[in-house]
Amino acid sequence: MSLAARIAVLCLAVAAVAVFVAAFVSTRLVLSTSRDVSREMLSDQADVVAEQLGADRRRLVEVLQGQGIAIVEVSGSGVVSGADQAAVRAARDVNASRVASGASVSDASGRFLVEARPAGKGGFALVQEPENAGNGRKLVRNILFALGIGLVVAALAGLALGTVLSRPLRRVASVAHAMSDGRRDLRVPVTGPAELAEVAGAVNGLADALQRSESRQRDFLLSVSHELRTPLTAVTGFAESLADGVVTGPEVAPVGRVVLDEARRLDRLVTDLLDLARLGADDFKLDMASVDLVPVVRAASEVWHARCHARGVSFSLEVSPAPVVVVADARRLRQVIDGLLENALRVTPPGRPVVLSLGSVLQVRDGGPGLAPDDYAVAFDRGVLHSRYQSSRPVGTGVGLALVHGLVTRMGGTITAGPAPEGGAAFTVTFR
Repeated sequence: MSLAARIAVLCLAVAAVAVFVAAFVSTRLVLSTSRDVSREMLSDQADVVAEQLGADRRRLVEVLQGQGIAIVEVSGSGVVSGADQAAVRAARDVNASRVASGASVSDASGRFLVEARPAGKGGFALVQEPENAGNGRKLVRNILFALGIGLVVAALAGLALGTVLSRPLRRVASVAHAMSDGRRDLRVPVTGPAELAEVAGAVNGLADALQRSESRQRDFLLSVSHELRTPLTAVTGFAESLADGVVTGPEVAPVGRVVLDEARRLDRLVTDLLDLARLGADDFKLDMASVDLVPVVRAASEVWHARCHARGVSFSLEVSPAPVVVVADARRLRQVIDGLLENALRVTPPGRPVVLSLGSVLQVRDGGPGLAPDDYAVAFDRGVLHSRYQSSRPVGTGVGLALVHGLVTRMGGTITAGPAPEGGAAFTVTFR
C-alpha cells in the first residue's frame, strides 16, 4: 500500500473513531437533557392542572391530549382509572395511588414520565411518553449523515495530505533509482518537513560520496594501469629483442636480468593488489604469534641499506637494545616494513636520509619533501596521494600505503602519518 493510501486510511480511521465517540456522547447527552426538560415541563403542567382541575375539566383534558399527555384519575380510595390503559398501567407501576393520602408522585425511570398530584378527595396523574425515541432516531440519522460527510472529507484530506507528503519521497526514490543506473549528477531538493529534508540531505550526501569514491577508483585504476604498463613494456621490448636475435652473446645476461627484475616488479605489484583486495575478506589468514621485532627489523635493514646505498640515499637504523615483543604475523610485519621503506626511498632524493627506528613504536622516517599538513590524514586512502602529487614528485600506485594500513589494522595495531624531524614524512606503527 502506498504512503498516500496509508495516510488516507489513517485519516479515515481517526475521523470514524472521533465521530463515533462524539456521536455516542452527544446522543446520551441530548436524550438525557431532552428527558429532563420534558419531566420539568410535565411537572409544571401537573402543578397548573392541580390548581385548575375544577374549572373546565373537559377543556383541560383536550388541551393535555393535544400535547400528547394522558390524564389518569385517582379516587379517594386509591383506585387508578382512565381511558388510556397504557397510561393507567404506567401510573399504577409508580404507585400513583399515594396521591390519595396527599403525597405527590414524580417518576421518570420507566418508559413513561409520570407526575401525580393530590386534588380534592383523590388526585390525578399526568402520563406522557417523551419524544426521545423519535428524536433519538432522527438524531442517529443526522449523526450517520454527518459521519458519512466526515468520512468523505477525511478521505479527500488524507489523499491530499498523502500526496503532498509522498511527493518529496517520490523525488528521492527517483533520484535513488537514477543513481543505481549510474547517474551521479542528480540531487534532491532539500525542502519540506524536517524529516523529509533530512532524507533528501542524506541521499545527496550519498551521491556526493559515491561520486568522490568513483573518481578515486578511476584515478587509482589509471595509476595502476600506468605502473603495470611500464614493466610490461620493458619485458615485451627485451623479450622481442631476444626472440628476434637482436641481443646476442654477452648482452643476453644483462637483458635477462632486466626482464627478471621487471617481472618481479610486476609480481610484487600484482601480489599487493591481490592482498589489498582480499584484506577485508574473512578468509584472509594471519599467523598471529608473539614476535620479537628486533630481529625482523635488523633483517629488513640489511636489504634496505644496500638498496638505499645504490640510490645514493643515507640509510640509518635505530634499534632498542631490549627485545620488543608484540603479537602479530611475522611475515606480514616484514611486508609492512618493506612497504614503508619502499615508499620512503621513492620520494627521498640522493644525499637525504631514510631512518628505520624501533623503540616503543616502529617508525620509518625520510628526508623527502613531506606532505601538506592536510594530506597526512588521508595518506592511507587508496590513490589520494597519487592524484595529488603525481605531477610534482615520484609517486607509486597508491596501493602500498593502503595495504600497509590494512595489514597493521588487521593485526590489531595502529599506524599514523606526520612530519619527520628529517624534513619529510614519518610513519609510526604502534601495537598494543
